[in-house]
Order: sequence, then structure tokens, then C-alpha cells
Amino acid sequence: MPPAAIARTTRLLGFAGLLPQLVAAALVASGRGEPFFFGRVLALVYGIIILSFLGGVWWGFAVRRTTGQGALAAIAVLPSLAGVALMIATQFGLPLPRALVTLGTLIALTPVVDRRLVATGEAPAGWMRLRAPLSLGLGGLTILAGLLAL
Repeated sequence: MPPAAIARTTRLLGFAGLLPQLVAAALVASGRGEPFFFGRVLALVYGIIILSFLGGVWWGFAVRRTTGQGALAAIAVLPSLAGVALMIATQFGLPLPRALVTLGTLIALTPVVDRRLVATGEAPAGWMRLRAPLSLGLGGLTILAGLLAL
């Protein structure tokens, strides 16, 4: 049985998920005081949460497989590990703007895995029409927050 198509409500909720990062970038753009510092932290934390969420989505695809489950499951844990590594690195001297640019780049690269899921027929119809703009949008907003935080 082929996977279901992406419903309109699901698409709308997905795009609504860009709002917290948009707010974070706007706070960073304010350039001063508590909103600036809160925006930087919000951008990092929200980006890490969503990157980890994407890994969870891939994990769900992995457990449905009858073969190749381990390979995709291994890829699926990388986003959470990368997020934790970035958080730890900021505590050991990695400048937060650099962490945000790195995080945004990782998020923007996630469609590489999603394209593979489409190619294998595991992802639902319209998957890339959802995943590509969301990943590029969130990745871009995260990178923007990092550049504004310099």
C-alpha cells in the first residue's frame, strides 16, 4: 500500500513551524538587550529541536523497513547527536553565531535524506514539496539569525 499524500492541514502546520524561528531572527535583528540575547538562544534551541524531530521522522521510516532498517536508523540518530554536540560546543567556546550558521546548514541539508525516501517509495506523495521549503526555510532563518548575531 503506497503512503498517503500530504494533507493541506499538515502542510499548513508544517509552515506554521517556521514562525518561532522567524520570531527568533527578528529578535536577533533588534540588535540589543534581552530580546537580542533571547533571540539567539531561541534560534539555537528551536533549530536543535526541529533537527532532532526530523531525525525522529526518519526513525519512523526506518522501523517500517523490512531491509536496510539499521542504515536509516543510524542516519536518523545523527540529527540529535549533532544538536547536542553544538550545544556542548557553545559551552566550550564555539561562538553562538557560528553554531547557528552550522545548525542552519545542517537543517538545509536534510532534504538529501528525504529525497532518498522519495526515491525508495517510502515517503508520501508531495513529500519534497513539503520538506524542501520547510528545511530550506528553517535552515535559512537559522543561518540569518547567526549572521545577525555577529
